[in-house]
Amino acid sequence: MWRGQKHNFSADPGPGQNLKAETRRPKEVRTPKSESRQPQLNWVLFGLLSAFGLRVSALWPSAAPTAQTFDTSPPTRHSSPVRIVNVPLGPRSYDIKIGTGLLGGLGKECAQLNLGKRCAIVSDTNVVPHFASVASEALTRAGFEPVRVIVPAGETAKSLKTVAGCYDQLAAHRLERKSFIVALGGGVVGDLAGFVAATYLRGIAFVQIPTTLLAQVDSSVGGKVGVNLKAGKNLVGAFYQPRLVLCDLDTLRTLPEREYRSGLSEVIKYGIIYDAALFRALERSLPDLIERQNKNLAIVIGRCCEIKAEIVRQDETENGLRALLNFGHSIGHALEAISHYGKFLHGEAISIGQLAAARLSSRLTGLPSREVERIALLFQRAGLPTELNLNASQRPKLLAAMQLDKKVAGGEIKFVLARRIGKAEFGHFVPLAVLEQILRPAQPSTAPAAVDE
Repeated sequence: MWRGQKHNFSADPGPGQNLKAETRRPKEVRTPKSESRQPQLNWVLFGLLSAFGLRVSALWPSAAPTAQTFDTSPPTRHSSPVRIVNVPLGPRSYDIKIGTGLLGGLGKECAQLNLGKRCAIVSDTNVVPHFASVASEALTRAGFEPVRVIVPAGETAKSLKTVAGCYDQLAAHRLERKSFIVALGGGVVGDLAGFVAATYLRGIAFVQIPTTLLAQVDSSVGGKVGVNLKAGKNLVGAFYQPRLVLCDLDTLRTLPEREYRSGLSEVIKYGIIYDAALFRALERSLPDLIERQNKNLAIVIGRCCEIKAEIVRQDETENGLRALLNFGHSIGHALEAISHYGKFLHGEAISIGQLAAARLSSRLTGLPSREVERIALLFQRAGLPTELNLNASQRPKLLAAMQLDKKVAGGEIKFVLARRIGKAEFGHFVPLAVLEQILRPAQPSTAPAAVDE
């Protein structure tokens, strides 16, 4: 649950918060659990009071809808306190901490978790040159004995072959049941390292240090870990929660532009399926996010994590509500599979899948056409693909790949569809004829993405 400025999408400091630059680690801000429902109450009461013609800002300033724009003042290193979202799962609860300069405090954070001294930093060849030394030194200063396990960069590393190599290195370094793994990297590293942690010695602890926007808002949270098979994405895996998630905004500075924009796909998803106010804020202030302003990033990442934490609290193992998070993923994952995990980044494939899901929603659940247009425009402004150019032979391959999706039940693909921006439903059956029509390319303003076989 959000512990901080969770109901306001501006970065203005709240009462009693000191936003002066700090020379050490930024302080943590928590609010009582009784305030965790405040954002929903604010917006509900705003609507009711407005319906009776009352000036909400005069009666209750914090309820006025000023949250639809972001503060655009220049960010300063350590200028904001650490924002904390708690994932409430009883004895397996954990915090997501969001801020700048957090990687240097990794050792102190781990020291509070009652872990063994030996640990392994699992990272990839792209991330290691930037952050592995900082992480290793932080752990060593706190008395831990870290070793590095380096895997290839990219989606193809999410394989059982890579997992076996990780097992061998952990055994060689004599990691024990009290030992732990640090997943340092993007979504691929987090999924892979989490699966290794879930299965090595029948389960050891792990800590997530996501270094991409996509991983910070989505894959590092909620405990889904796993690897791919040739037949499809994430077909081998487990639900296994981390002990801690540290989202250091400084790590986003090294992301290539394409990788960063790919992460915006999952950010936009939360607005479509759950939070219309977030979607409106993104429409108004997307350029600020594209510029990677720390204040805005902390607010948006925090809100996305809050939404996911609330969903995971209610449905940890995806027996119902958690399926909402798969909006656009059935088509997106199939697209990744038939293009051999090489042409599209995950967020790019999911962008195409989400717009296809929006068009299906327009046909089947009444999503207004003007809202489909808003969704398409926001993805386009984020620099993400929205159309797909499938030839006659590729379309059946995509449909066949979708049949291997984890969300298939009784031989039928179950889709997440939206009724309006901010409200989605899971478990919809889509007739094959309608799906095939949607997969035929429309007449986009830019050339649709082709699939290489």
